[in-house]
Amino acid sequence: MKKIKPSRVILYAILIVYAVITVYPFLWALFASIKPYSEIVGSGLSLLPSKPTLDNFNYIFTQDPLFPKWVVNSITIATLGTFLNVIFNSMCGYALARLHFPGRKTLFLIVLVCIMVPAQILLIPNYLIMKQLGLLDSYSALIIPSAINFSYIFMMRQFFISFPKEIEEAAELDGLNRLGIFFRIVMPMARASIGTQAIFVFLAFWNDFMKPLLYITSQEKYTLTLGLQSFQSQHATQWNYIMAAAVVTILPIVVMYILLNKYFMKGMKIGGDK
Repeated sequence: MKKIKPSRVILYAILIVYAVITVYPFLWALFASIKPYSEIVGSGLSLLPSKPTLDNFNYIFTQDPLFPKWVVNSITIATLGTFLNVIFNSMCGYALARLHFPGRKTLFLIVLVCIMVPAQILLIPNYLIMKQLGLLDSYSALIIPSAINFSYIFMMRQFFISFPKEIEEAAELDGLNRLGIFFRIVMPMARASIGTQAIFVFLAFWNDFMKPLLYITSQEKYTLTLGLQSFQSQHATQWNYIMAAAVVTILPIVVMYILLNKYFMKGMKIGGDK
């Protein structure tokens, strides 16, 4: 039997303690969402509810007139934004990796420079542009400026550089044009990178708070992150409703990660290999 080193035991003990400290707030929020208010304020930091109930979720979806709208708004914006990013970032990455056109190297350098620019610097210029275009207080103001992402253009370019040219040449001999090769051959074979990109882009749209705060003024057009702040101010210390709303906020992210986990892991392996 192999002897376990004391240093390894200490390391595992530290990691377990750290994991418990990290996970405990999430578990508390999850179980608090199915507790009545009296139990939350009277049970301290205990996790498991003595009388679990779904009344909190029933309240936020049936009694609050705006919360369901905020959920639909966030799903719509995150889905459209993710779709546009996956298409445009992949097409840009493919063009930089495969197509030969004047200024390709210069364009790639511009992409690299833009990766280094903090997104916060662009908030005010984007706001002024959206104002001039008359797009303030609309979903377009949240989607259009974020329809591409330079970091994922770079990631997709790196993937397509290593993509076998022989497959594309065979497809071209079969009569496919460049668009047909891209959408029917290349994109399906890039599922790992696309899945990784989709997870992070969806996460960015879903969790974005600053842009909705800057661009959206109508309460019925709030996203879930912005609406959650308004919901919390309206319900003050009614932690049962607030925790239920918070759980709804993180649920789509967890579900998406579970569904795309295999592509995410493959994408991370590709990044590590490069």
